[in-house]
Amino acid sequence: MSENPVAAPSTASDVRSRARTGRPPWDLSVGAVLVATLFALPGGYVLWRALTGGALHLLAERRSLEPLWRTVQLAFLVSASAALLGTVLAWLTVRTDLPLRRFWRIVAPLPLVYPSFVGAAAFRSGLTPGGIVHDLAGHLGLDLQLRLHGLVGAWLVLTLFTYPYVYLPVAARLSALPSSLEENARLLGDRPLQVFRRVVVPQASSSIGAGSLLVFLYTVSDFGAVHLMRFETLTQTIYRTRLFDQGRSFALALLLLALALVVIATERTVARRGSRTEVIGDRSSLLIPLGRWKAAAIATCSLVVGLALFAPAVSLADWGLFGWFRQRRGLAELRLDWGDVAGATWSTVWVSMVTAVVAIAVVLPVAYLLARHRSRLGGIVNGVVVAGFAIPGLVVAISLIFWTLHASPFEFLIGTMPVLVFAYVVHFGALAVRTTQVAVSSVPRQMNDAARLLGAGRLRRFFTVDLPIMAPGLAAGAGLVMLSTMKELPATLLVSPIGFRTLVVQIWDAYEALYLAEMAILSLVLVAISALLTWFLVVRRSDHLA
Repeated sequence: MSENPVAAPSTASDVRSRARTGRPPWDLSVGAVLVATLFALPGGYVLWRALTGGALHLLAERRSLEPLWRTVQLAFLVSASAALLGTVLAWLTVRTDLPLRRFWRIVAPLPLVYPSFVGAAAFRSGLTPGGIVHDLAGHLGLDLQLRLHGLVGAWLVLTLFTYPYVYLPVAARLSALPSSLEENARLLGDRPLQVFRRVVVPQASSSIGAGSLLVFLYTVSDFGAVHLMRFETLTQTIYRTRLFDQGRSFALALLLLALALVVIATERTVARRGSRTEVIGDRSSLLIPLGRWKAAAIATCSLVVGLALFAPAVSLADWGLFGWFRQRRGLAELRLDWGDVAGATWSTVWVSMVTAVVAIAVVLPVAYLLARHRSRLGGIVNGVVVAGFAIPGLVVAISLIFWTLHASPFEFLIGTMPVLVFAYVVHFGALAVRTTQVAVSSVPRQMNDAARLLGAGRLRRFFTVDLPIMAPGLAAGAGLVMLSTMKELPATLLVSPIGFRTLVVQIWDAYEALYLAEMAILSLVLVAISALLTWFLVVRRSDHLA
Protein backbone atom coordinates (compact mmCIF):
# COMPACT_ATOMS: atom_id res chain seq x y z
CA MET A 1 0.00 0.00 0.00
CA SER A 2 1.25 3.42 -0.87
CA GLU A 3 2.41 5.55 1.96
CA ASN A 4 1.56 8.71 0.06
CA PRO A 5 -1.67 10.14 1.45
CA VAL A 6 -2.45 11.80 -1.86
CA ALA A 7 -2.03 8.80 -4.12
CA ALA A 8 -3.10 9.02 -7.73
CA PRO A 9 -6.81 8.44 -8.11
CA SER A 10 -8.07 5.40 -9.88
CA THR A 11 -11.59 5.26 -11.23
CA ALA A 12 -13.92 2.41 -10.49
CA SER A 13 -13.83 1.41 -14.15
CA ASP A 14 -10.04 1.16 -13.97
CA VAL A 15 -10.30 -1.06 -10.93
CA ARG A 16 -12.94 -3.25 -12.52
CA SER A 17 -10.88 -3.57 -15.68
CA ARG A 18 -8.44 -5.66 -13.68
CA ALA A 19 -11.09 -8.34 -13.42
CA ARG A 20 -11.21 -10.94 -16.13
CA THR A 21 -13.98 -9.99 -18.54
CA GLY A 22 -13.75 -12.89 -20.98
CA ARG A 23 -16.25 -15.68 -21.40
CA PRO A 24 -16.53 -17.66 -18.12
CA PRO A 25 -15.56 -21.34 -18.14
CA TRP A 26 -18.41 -23.63 -19.14
CA ASP A 27 -18.30 -25.62 -15.91
CA LEU A 28 -18.59 -22.40 -13.88
CA SER A 29 -21.65 -21.38 -15.89
CA VAL A 30 -23.18 -24.84 -15.52
CA GLY A 31 -22.57 -24.71 -11.76
CA ALA A 32 -24.27 -21.31 -11.55
CA VAL A 33 -27.28 -22.55 -13.52
CA LEU A 34 -27.55 -25.53 -11.18
CA VAL A 35 -27.43 -23.19 -8.19
CA ALA A 36 -30.18 -21.04 -9.70
CA THR A 37 -32.30 -24.13 -10.35
CA LEU A 38 -32.00 -25.32 -6.77
CA PHE A 39 -32.75 -21.89 -5.33
CA ALA A 40 -35.71 -21.50 -7.69
CA LEU A 41 -37.46 -24.63 -6.39
CA PRO A 42 -39.49 -22.80 -3.69
CA GLY A 43 -40.44 -20.01 -6.08
CA GLY A 44 -41.31 -22.51 -8.80
CA TYR A 45 -43.54 -24.42 -6.42
CA VAL A 46 -45.27 -21.22 -5.31
CA LEU A 47 -45.85 -20.20 -8.95
CA TRP A 48 -47.21 -23.65 -9.87
CA ARG A 49 -49.58 -23.81 -6.90
CA ALA A 50 -50.79 -20.24 -7.48
CA LEU A 51 -51.49 -20.86 -11.18
CA THR A 52 -53.12 -24.25 -10.77
CA GLY A 53 -55.08 -23.35 -7.66
CA GLY A 54 -57.28 -20.86 -9.51
CA ALA A 55 -56.75 -18.28 -6.80
CA LEU A 56 -54.95 -15.51 -8.69
CA HIS A 57 -58.17 -13.50 -8.86
CA LEU A 58 -58.02 -13.30 -5.06
CA LEU A 59 -55.01 -10.97 -5.34
CA ALA A 60 -57.30 -8.11 -6.36
CA GLU A 61 -59.46 -8.48 -3.28
CA ARG A 62 -59.22 -6.17 -0.35
CA ARG A 63 -58.22 -9.05 1.97
CA SER A 64 -55.09 -9.49 -0.16
CA LEU A 65 -54.26 -5.87 -0.91
CA GLU A 66 -54.46 -4.72 2.72
CA PRO A 67 -51.74 -7.08 4.02
CA LEU A 68 -49.67 -6.23 0.92
CA TRP A 69 -49.88 -2.53 1.75
CA ARG A 70 -49.01 -3.19 5.40
CA THR A 71 -46.04 -5.34 4.34
CA VAL A 72 -44.69 -2.69 1.97
CA GLN A 73 -45.27 0.04 4.54
CA LEU A 74 -43.45 -1.84 7.29
CA ALA A 75 -40.59 -2.95 5.02
CA PHE A 76 -39.89 0.55 3.74
CA LEU A 77 -40.09 2.07 7.23
CA VAL A 78 -37.76 -0.55 8.72
CA SER A 79 -35.33 -0.33 5.79
CA ALA A 80 -35.14 3.45 5.96
CA SER A 81 -34.68 3.60 9.73
CA ALA A 82 -32.17 0.71 9.73
CA ALA A 83 -30.20 2.40 6.94
CA LEU A 84 -30.10 5.64 8.93
CA LEU A 85 -29.14 3.98 12.22
CA GLY A 86 -26.59 1.63 10.67
CA THR A 87 -24.89 4.33 8.62
CA VAL A 88 -24.75 6.87 11.45
CA LEU A 89 -23.39 4.32 13.94
CA ALA A 90 -20.82 3.08 11.41
CA TRP A 91 -19.57 6.60 10.78
CA LEU A 92 -19.45 7.44 14.49
CA THR A 93 -17.55 4.27 15.42
CA VAL A 94 -15.13 4.27 12.45
CA ARG A 95 -14.51 7.88 11.42
CA THR A 96 -14.89 10.05 14.52
CA ASP A 97 -13.12 10.49 17.85
CA LEU A 98 -16.04 8.92 19.69
CA PRO A 99 -14.91 7.78 23.16
CA LEU A 100 -14.65 3.98 23.61
CA ARG A 101 -14.78 3.44 19.84
CA ARG A 102 -13.52 -0.14 20.10
CA PHE A 103 -16.24 -1.02 22.61
CA TRP A 104 -18.96 0.47 20.42
CA ARG A 105 -17.63 -1.38 17.34
CA ILE A 106 -17.95 -4.66 19.23
CA VAL A 107 -21.43 -4.18 20.68
CA ALA A 108 -23.12 -2.33 17.78
CA PRO A 109 -23.58 -5.45 15.58
CA LEU A 110 -24.56 -7.78 18.44
CA PRO A 111 -28.36 -7.21 18.27
CA LEU A 112 -28.19 -9.68 15.36
CA VAL A 113 -28.06 -12.45 17.99
CA TYR A 114 -31.75 -12.06 18.91
CA PRO A 115 -34.41 -13.97 17.00
CA SER A 116 -37.06 -11.41 16.13
CA PHE A 117 -39.78 -13.15 18.15
CA VAL A 118 -37.49 -13.36 21.21
CA GLY A 119 -36.74 -9.65 21.00
CA ALA A 120 -40.43 -8.85 20.55
CA ALA A 121 -41.37 -11.08 23.49
CA ALA A 122 -38.71 -9.43 25.67
CA PHE A 123 -40.05 -5.96 24.92
CA ARG A 124 -43.66 -6.97 25.46
CA SER A 125 -42.95 -8.85 28.69
CA GLY A 126 -40.92 -5.94 30.04
CA LEU A 127 -43.84 -3.54 29.54
CA THR A 128 -46.62 -5.77 30.86
CA PRO A 129 -47.59 -6.00 34.56
CA GLY A 130 -44.88 -8.03 36.26
CA GLY A 131 -42.28 -6.93 33.72
CA ILE A 132 -39.19 -5.05 34.84
CA VAL A 133 -40.05 -1.76 33.09
CA HIS A 134 -43.66 -1.77 34.30
CA ASP A 135 -42.66 -2.59 37.89
CA LEU A 136 -39.85 -0.01 37.92
CA ALA A 137 -42.30 2.65 36.74
CA GLY A 138 -44.68 1.60 39.51
CA HIS A 139 -41.94 2.03 42.14
CA LEU A 140 -41.37 5.53 40.80
CA GLY A 141 -45.05 6.35 41.17
CA LEU A 142 -45.80 6.18 37.43
CA ASP A 143 -48.80 4.38 35.99
CA LEU A 144 -47.28 2.99 32.80
CA GLN A 145 -49.94 2.25 30.20
CA LEU A 146 -47.60 1.79 27.24
CA ARG A 147 -48.56 -1.09 24.96
CA LEU A 148 -46.17 -2.09 22.21
CA HIS A 149 -48.07 -3.58 19.27
CA GLY A 150 -49.19 -2.94 15.71
CA LEU A 151 -47.14 -1.04 13.14
CA VAL A 152 -45.17 0.97 15.71
CA GLY A 153 -44.22 -2.10 17.72
CA ALA A 154 -43.21 -4.17 14.67
CA TRP A 155 -41.26 -1.21 13.22
CA LEU A 156 -39.35 -0.57 16.46
CA VAL A 157 -38.47 -4.22 17.11
CA LEU A 158 -37.42 -5.01 13.54
CA THR A 159 -35.40 -1.81 13.21
CA LEU A 160 -33.46 -2.49 16.40
CA PHE A 161 -32.64 -6.07 15.41
CA THR A 162 -31.86 -5.52 11.70
CA TYR A 163 -29.79 -2.32 11.57
CA PRO A 164 -26.57 -4.41 11.93
CA TYR A 165 -27.21 -5.69 8.37
CA VAL A 166 -26.46 -2.11 7.29
CA TYR A 167 -23.92 -1.28 9.98
CA LEU A 168 -21.52 -4.14 9.17
CA PRO A 169 -20.96 -3.48 5.43
CA VAL A 170 -20.94 0.30 5.87
CA ALA A 171 -18.40 0.11 8.70
CA ALA A 172 -16.24 -2.18 6.57
CA ARG A 173 -16.56 0.20 3.63
CA LEU A 174 -15.60 3.23 5.70
CA SER A 175 -12.61 1.37 7.13
CA ALA A 176 -11.39 0.67 3.59
CA LEU A 177 -11.90 4.17 2.18
CA PRO A 178 -9.01 6.65 2.04
CA SER A 179 -9.23 9.64 4.34
CA SER A 180 -8.17 12.22 1.74
CA LEU A 181 -11.68 13.21 0.69
CA GLU A 182 -12.81 13.85 4.25
CA GLU A 183 -9.59 15.74 4.99
CA ASN A 184 -10.20 17.97 2.00
CA ALA A 185 -13.78 18.59 3.06
CA ARG A 186 -12.64 19.54 6.55
CA LEU A 187 -9.97 21.87 5.14
CA LEU A 188 -12.68 23.56 3.07
CA GLY A 189 -14.58 24.31 6.27
CA ASP A 190 -17.26 21.60 6.29
CA ARG A 191 -18.59 20.61 9.68
CA PRO A 192 -18.73 16.94 10.75
CA LEU A 193 -22.38 16.53 9.75
CA GLN A 194 -21.69 18.14 6.37
CA VAL A 195 -18.73 15.77 5.83
CA PHE A 196 -21.00 12.86 6.66
CA ARG A 197 -23.74 13.96 4.27
CA ARG A 198 -21.61 15.18 1.33
CA VAL A 199 -18.65 12.78 1.44
CA VAL A 200 -19.35 9.68 3.51
CA VAL A 201 -22.87 8.79 2.34
CA PRO A 202 -22.06 8.97 -1.42
CA GLN A 203 -18.92 6.84 -0.98
CA ALA A 204 -20.75 4.22 1.08
CA SER A 205 -23.97 4.23 -0.97
CA SER A 206 -23.42 0.75 -2.46
CA SER A 207 -22.93 -0.79 0.98
CA ILE A 208 -25.93 1.11 2.35
CA GLY A 209 -28.06 -0.16 -0.53
CA ALA A 210 -26.91 -3.77 -0.15
CA GLY A 211 -27.57 -3.75 3.60
CA SER A 212 -30.94 -2.04 3.21
CA LEU A 213 -31.96 -4.65 0.65
CA LEU A 214 -31.27 -7.42 3.16
CA VAL A 215 -33.27 -5.54 5.80
CA PHE A 216 -36.19 -5.12 3.38
CA LEU A 217 -36.21 -8.80 2.45
CA TYR A 218 -35.84 -9.86 6.10
CA THR A 219 -38.80 -7.69 7.05
CA VAL A 220 -41.17 -8.95 4.36
CA SER A 221 -40.39 -12.57 5.30
CA ASP A 222 -40.42 -12.12 9.08
CA PHE A 223 -42.95 -14.12 11.04
CA GLY A 224 -42.07 -13.92 14.73
CA ALA A 225 -42.04 -10.18 15.42
CA VAL A 226 -45.18 -9.34 13.41
CA HIS A 227 -46.97 -12.30 14.98
CA LEU A 228 -46.25 -11.15 18.52
CA MET A 229 -46.95 -7.50 17.65
CA ARG A 230 -50.28 -8.51 16.08
CA PHE A 231 -49.53 -6.76 12.82
CA GLU A 232 -51.07 -8.55 9.85
CA THR A 233 -48.54 -8.72 7.00
CA LEU A 234 -48.41 -11.06 4.01
CA THR A 235 -46.38 -13.57 6.02
CA GLN A 236 -48.97 -13.56 8.78
CA THR A 237 -51.81 -14.04 6.31
CA ILE A 238 -49.94 -16.87 4.55
CA TYR A 239 -49.43 -18.60 7.90
CA ARG A 240 -53.06 -18.10 8.96
CA THR A 241 -54.54 -19.42 5.68
CA ARG A 242 -52.05 -22.23 5.01
CA LEU A 243 -54.46 -24.99 6.09
CA PHE A 244 -58.03 -23.92 5.25
CA ASP A 245 -57.39 -21.64 2.23
CA GLN A 246 -54.26 -22.89 0.51
CA GLY A 247 -55.13 -21.22 -2.81
CA ARG A 248 -55.06 -17.79 -1.19
CA SER A 249 -51.95 -18.71 0.80
CA PHE A 250 -49.92 -19.54 -2.30
CA ALA A 251 -51.29 -16.61 -4.28
CA LEU A 252 -50.11 -14.30 -1.50
CA ALA A 253 -46.73 -16.07 -1.43
CA LEU A 254 -46.43 -15.39 -5.18
CA LEU A 255 -47.23 -11.74 -4.48
CA LEU A 256 -44.49 -11.67 -1.85
CA LEU A 257 -41.99 -13.21 -4.27
CA ALA A 258 -42.91 -10.71 -7.01
CA LEU A 259 -42.43 -7.86 -4.53
CA ALA A 260 -38.98 -9.18 -3.63
CA LEU A 261 -37.93 -9.49 -7.28
CA VAL A 262 -39.07 -5.93 -8.03
CA VAL A 263 -37.11 -4.56 -5.07
CA ILE A 264 -33.99 -6.57 -6.01
CA ALA A 265 -34.11 -5.37 -9.62
CA THR A 266 -34.62 -1.78 -8.49
CA GLU A 267 -31.68 -1.94 -6.08
CA ARG A 268 -29.37 -3.36 -8.76
CA THR A 269 -30.43 -0.69 -11.26
CA VAL A 270 -29.90 2.12 -8.79
CA ALA A 271 -26.55 0.64 -7.74
CA ARG A 272 -25.32 0.53 -11.35
CA ARG A 273 -26.48 4.06 -12.13
CA GLY A 274 -25.10 5.38 -8.87
CA SER A 275 -21.62 3.92 -9.27
CA ARG A 276 -19.05 6.54 -8.35
CA THR A 277 -15.40 7.21 -8.74
CA GLU A 278 -13.34 5.62 -6.02
CA VAL A 279 -10.03 6.84 -4.74
CA ILE A 280 -7.34 4.35 -3.86
CA GLY A 281 -4.66 5.66 -1.58
CA ASP A 282 -3.74 5.91 2.04
CA ARG A 283 -6.33 4.16 4.20
CA SER A 284 -5.16 5.56 7.51
CA SER A 285 -8.18 6.30 9.58
CA LEU A 286 -9.14 9.95 9.77
CA LEU A 287 -10.77 10.76 13.09
CA ILE A 288 -13.10 13.70 12.73
CA PRO A 289 -13.37 15.66 16.00
CA LEU A 290 -16.96 15.73 17.19
CA GLY A 291 -16.44 18.76 19.39
CA ARG A 292 -19.67 19.89 21.02
CA TRP A 293 -21.50 17.01 19.33
CA LYS A 294 -19.57 14.41 21.34
CA ALA A 295 -22.19 14.16 24.09
CA ALA A 296 -24.98 13.75 21.52
CA ALA A 297 -22.98 11.02 19.74
CA ILE A 298 -22.43 9.11 22.99
CA ALA A 299 -26.13 9.45 23.83
CA THR A 300 -27.11 8.15 20.36
CA CYS A 301 -24.89 5.08 20.61
CA SER A 302 -25.99 4.42 24.18
CA LEU A 303 -29.68 4.71 23.33
CA VAL A 304 -29.54 2.48 20.26
CA VAL A 305 -27.30 -0.21 21.74
CA GLY A 306 -29.10 -0.02 25.07
CA LEU A 307 -32.51 -0.61 23.48
CA ALA A 308 -31.35 -3.18 20.92
CA LEU A 309 -28.90 -5.23 22.99
CA PHE A 310 -29.12 -4.63 26.72
CA ALA A 311 -32.85 -3.94 27.26
CA PRO A 312 -33.99 -7.35 25.89
CA ALA A 313 -31.23 -9.08 27.86
CA VAL A 314 -32.32 -7.37 31.09
CA SER A 315 -35.96 -8.25 30.44
CA LEU A 316 -35.09 -11.90 29.78
CA ALA A 317 -32.81 -12.03 32.84
CA ASP A 318 -35.61 -10.58 34.97
CA TRP A 319 -38.02 -13.35 33.92
CA GLY A 320 -35.36 -16.03 34.32
CA LEU A 321 -34.42 -14.87 37.82
CA PHE A 322 -38.09 -14.65 38.75
CA GLY A 323 -38.56 -18.31 37.85
CA TRP A 324 -35.36 -19.32 39.63
CA PHE A 325 -36.39 -17.55 42.86
CA ARG A 326 -39.83 -19.17 42.70
CA GLN A 327 -38.16 -22.56 42.45
CA ARG A 328 -35.82 -21.75 45.37
CA ARG A 329 -38.81 -20.86 47.50
CA GLY A 330 -40.62 -24.04 46.54
CA LEU A 331 -43.43 -22.17 44.78
CA ALA A 332 -42.95 -23.67 41.31
CA GLU A 333 -40.48 -25.90 39.54
CA LEU A 334 -38.62 -24.78 36.46
CA ARG A 335 -39.67 -27.05 33.61
CA LEU A 336 -36.19 -27.44 32.21
CA ASP A 337 -34.25 -30.58 31.50
CA TRP A 338 -30.65 -29.45 31.25
CA GLY A 339 -29.76 -32.59 29.35
CA ASP A 340 -32.31 -31.62 26.68
CA VAL A 341 -30.96 -28.06 26.72
CA ALA A 342 -27.41 -29.31 26.14
CA GLY A 343 -28.62 -31.57 23.33
CA ALA A 344 -30.56 -28.75 21.69
CA THR A 345 -27.53 -26.46 22.02
CA TRP A 346 -25.28 -28.97 20.29
CA SER A 347 -27.87 -29.56 17.56
CA THR A 348 -28.18 -25.82 17.00
CA VAL A 349 -24.44 -25.28 16.67
CA TRP A 350 -23.56 -28.20 14.41
CA VAL A 351 -26.47 -27.83 11.97
CA SER A 352 -25.69 -24.11 11.69
CA MET A 353 -22.02 -24.83 10.99
CA VAL A 354 -22.89 -27.37 8.29
CA THR A 355 -25.36 -24.95 6.70
CA ALA A 356 -22.79 -22.14 6.68
CA VAL A 357 -20.15 -24.27 4.95
CA VAL A 358 -22.61 -25.59 2.36
CA ALA A 359 -23.99 -22.08 1.68
CA ILE A 360 -20.53 -20.66 1.01
CA ALA A 361 -19.67 -23.56 -1.30
CA VAL A 362 -22.96 -23.18 -3.18
CA VAL A 363 -22.71 -19.42 -3.83
CA LEU A 364 -19.01 -19.45 -4.79
CA PRO A 365 -19.73 -20.03 -8.52
CA VAL A 366 -22.08 -17.03 -8.49
CA ALA A 367 -19.44 -14.90 -6.77
CA TYR A 368 -16.82 -15.86 -9.37
CA LEU A 369 -19.17 -14.97 -12.23
CA LEU A 370 -19.93 -11.58 -10.67
CA ALA A 371 -16.42 -10.66 -9.50
CA ARG A 372 -14.16 -12.21 -12.15
CA HIS A 373 -16.28 -12.13 -15.30
CA ARG A 374 -19.03 -9.56 -14.70
CA SER A 375 -21.34 -12.10 -16.32
CA ARG A 376 -24.96 -11.32 -17.06
CA LEU A 377 -25.73 -14.90 -16.10
CA GLY A 378 -24.14 -14.21 -12.72
CA GLY A 379 -26.44 -11.23 -12.22
CA ILE A 380 -29.53 -13.33 -12.99
CA VAL A 381 -28.46 -16.14 -10.67
CA ASN A 382 -27.64 -13.59 -7.98
CA GLY A 383 -31.20 -12.25 -8.19
CA VAL A 384 -32.63 -15.76 -7.83
CA VAL A 385 -30.43 -16.49 -4.80
CA VAL A 386 -31.20 -13.19 -3.07
CA ALA A 387 -34.94 -13.61 -3.68
CA GLY A 388 -34.84 -16.74 -1.52
CA PHE A 389 -34.28 -14.52 1.50
CA ALA A 390 -37.70 -12.91 0.97
CA ILE A 391 -39.64 -16.19 0.84
CA PRO A 392 -40.85 -17.04 4.35
CA GLY A 393 -39.19 -20.08 5.86
CA LEU A 394 -42.66 -21.61 6.13
CA VAL A 395 -43.10 -21.50 2.33
CA VAL A 396 -39.56 -22.76 1.70
CA ALA A 397 -40.22 -25.73 3.98
CA ILE A 398 -43.59 -26.60 2.41
CA SER A 399 -42.14 -26.40 -1.10
CA LEU A 400 -39.22 -28.69 -0.27
CA ILE A 401 -41.57 -31.21 1.34
CA PHE A 402 -43.61 -31.19 -1.87
CA TRP A 403 -40.62 -31.64 -4.18
CA THR A 404 -39.25 -34.42 -2.00
CA LEU A 405 -42.57 -36.26 -2.00
CA HIS A 406 -43.06 -35.95 -5.77
CA ALA A 407 -39.47 -36.66 -6.90
CA SER A 408 -39.40 -40.44 -6.66
CA PRO A 409 -35.57 -40.78 -6.61
CA PHE A 410 -35.45 -38.55 -3.53
CA GLU A 411 -38.37 -39.86 -1.47
CA PHE A 412 -35.94 -41.43 0.97
CA LEU A 413 -34.83 -37.90 1.97
CA ILE A 414 -38.20 -37.05 3.55
CA GLY A 415 -37.63 -36.04 7.18
CA THR A 416 -33.83 -36.14 6.95
CA MET A 417 -31.09 -33.63 7.75
CA PRO A 418 -30.11 -32.97 4.09
CA VAL A 419 -33.56 -31.52 3.41
CA LEU A 420 -33.37 -29.31 6.51
CA VAL A 421 -29.90 -28.04 5.56
CA PHE A 422 -31.10 -27.45 1.99
CA ALA A 423 -34.03 -25.38 3.31
CA TYR A 424 -31.64 -23.28 5.39
CA VAL A 425 -29.25 -22.76 2.46
CA VAL A 426 -32.03 -21.68 0.09
CA HIS A 427 -33.42 -19.27 2.68
CA PHE A 428 -30.11 -17.77 3.89
CA GLY A 429 -27.79 -18.14 0.92
CA ALA A 430 -28.40 -14.48 0.10
CA LEU A 431 -26.50 -13.47 3.24
CA ALA A 432 -23.34 -15.08 1.85
CA VAL A 433 -23.47 -13.73 -1.73
CA ARG A 434 -22.17 -10.22 -1.05
CA THR A 435 -19.33 -11.25 1.27
CA THR A 436 -18.30 -14.10 -1.02
CA GLN A 437 -18.18 -11.73 -3.98
CA VAL A 438 -16.00 -9.32 -1.99
CA ALA A 439 -13.75 -12.22 -0.98
CA VAL A 440 -13.27 -13.27 -4.61
CA SER A 441 -12.54 -9.67 -5.61
CA SER A 442 -9.84 -9.45 -2.93
CA VAL A 443 -7.59 -11.91 -4.79
CA PRO A 444 -5.10 -9.91 -6.93
CA ARG A 445 -5.23 -10.96 -10.57
CA GLN A 446 -1.44 -10.76 -10.78
CA MET A 447 -1.05 -13.60 -8.27
CA ASN A 448 -3.45 -15.79 -10.23
CA ASP A 449 -1.66 -14.99 -13.49
CA ALA A 450 1.71 -15.80 -11.96
CA ALA A 451 0.46 -19.16 -10.70
CA ARG A 452 -0.95 -19.93 -14.14
CA LEU A 453 2.37 -19.11 -15.81
CA LEU A 454 4.08 -21.48 -13.39
CA GLY A 455 1.84 -24.28 -14.63
CA ALA A 456 -0.72 -24.45 -11.79
CA GLY A 457 -4.12 -25.68 -12.91
CA ARG A 458 -7.36 -23.94 -11.96
CA LEU A 459 -8.10 -26.29 -9.05
CA ARG A 460 -4.59 -25.94 -7.66
CA ARG A 461 -4.74 -22.14 -8.02
CA PHE A 462 -8.00 -22.14 -6.10
CA PHE A 463 -6.59 -24.03 -3.11
CA THR A 464 -3.10 -22.46 -3.05
CA VAL A 465 -3.80 -18.86 -4.13
CA ASP A 466 -7.49 -17.94 -3.94
CA LEU A 467 -8.69 -19.79 -0.85
CA PRO A 468 -6.04 -18.54 1.64
CA ILE A 469 -6.73 -14.92 0.62
CA MET A 470 -10.50 -15.35 0.55
CA ALA A 471 -10.71 -17.23 3.86
CA PRO A 472 -11.41 -14.24 6.17
CA GLY A 473 -14.17 -12.93 3.90
CA LEU A 474 -15.68 -16.39 3.48
CA ALA A 475 -15.64 -16.86 7.27
CA ALA A 476 -17.49 -13.56 7.74
CA GLY A 477 -20.18 -14.62 5.26
CA ALA A 478 -20.41 -18.05 6.87
CA GLY A 479 -20.88 -16.35 10.23
CA LEU A 480 -23.91 -14.41 8.98
CA VAL A 481 -25.47 -17.59 7.57
CA MET A 482 -24.70 -19.53 10.74
CA LEU A 483 -26.22 -16.86 12.96
CA SER A 484 -29.43 -16.69 10.92
CA THR A 485 -29.73 -20.49 10.86
CA MET A 486 -29.54 -20.63 14.64
CA LYS A 487 -32.55 -18.28 14.80
CA GLU A 488 -34.75 -19.84 12.11
CA LEU A 489 -38.06 -21.19 13.45
CA PRO A 490 -40.70 -22.07 10.79
CA ALA A 491 -38.43 -24.16 8.55
CA THR A 492 -37.00 -25.94 11.59
CA LEU A 493 -40.47 -26.82 12.88
CA LEU A 494 -41.68 -28.24 9.56
CA VAL A 495 -38.64 -29.95 8.02
CA SER A 496 -36.66 -31.23 11.01
CA PRO A 497 -36.24 -34.99 11.41
CA ILE A 498 -38.30 -36.56 14.16
CA GLY A 499 -36.63 -35.95 17.51
CA PHE A 500 -34.35 -33.17 16.24
CA ARG A 501 -34.81 -30.03 18.33
CA THR A 502 -32.89 -26.80 18.35
CA LEU A 503 -32.84 -24.07 20.97
CA VAL A 504 -35.15 -21.82 18.99
CA VAL A 505 -37.79 -24.59 18.85
CA GLN A 506 -37.57 -25.10 22.61
CA ILE A 507 -37.87 -21.34 23.12
CA TRP A 508 -40.99 -21.16 20.96
CA ASP A 509 -42.60 -24.13 22.70
CA ALA A 510 -41.94 -22.58 26.12
CA TYR A 511 -43.39 -19.24 25.05
CA GLU A 512 -46.49 -20.84 23.50
CA ALA A 513 -47.04 -22.74 26.77
CA LEU A 514 -46.61 -19.46 28.71
CA TYR A 515 -43.53 -20.75 30.53
CA LEU A 516 -41.89 -17.33 30.41
CA ALA A 517 -39.10 -18.12 32.88
CA GLU A 518 -38.06 -21.17 30.90
CA MET A 519 -38.33 -19.21 27.64
CA ALA A 520 -36.12 -16.49 29.07
CA ILE A 521 -33.41 -18.88 30.28
CA LEU A 522 -33.31 -20.74 26.96
CA SER A 523 -33.20 -17.42 25.09
CA LEU A 524 -30.25 -16.25 27.17
CA VAL A 525 -28.41 -19.48 26.35
CA LEU A 526 -29.04 -18.91 22.63
CA VAL A 527 -28.07 -15.25 22.84
CA ALA A 528 -24.82 -16.04 24.68
CA ILE A 529 -23.76 -18.66 22.12
CA SER A 530 -24.79 -16.45 19.20
CA ALA A 531 -22.92 -13.47 20.65
CA LEU A 532 -19.68 -15.45 20.95
CA LEU A 533 -19.98 -16.76 17.40
CA THR A 534 -20.93 -13.31 16.07
CA TRP A 535 -17.87 -11.75 17.63
CA PHE A 536 -15.54 -14.53 16.51
CA LEU A 537 -16.80 -14.98 12.94
CA VAL A 538 -18.40 -11.66 12.00
CA VAL A 539 -17.30 -8.71 14.14
CA ARG A 540 -13.58 -9.61 14.11
CA ARG A 541 -13.75 -10.01 10.31
CA SER A 542 -16.13 -7.15 9.57
CA ASP A 543 -13.56 -5.43 7.33
CA HIS A 544 -14.24 -8.19 4.78
CA LEU A 545 -17.96 -7.43 4.50
CA ALA A 546 -17.71 -4.27 2.34
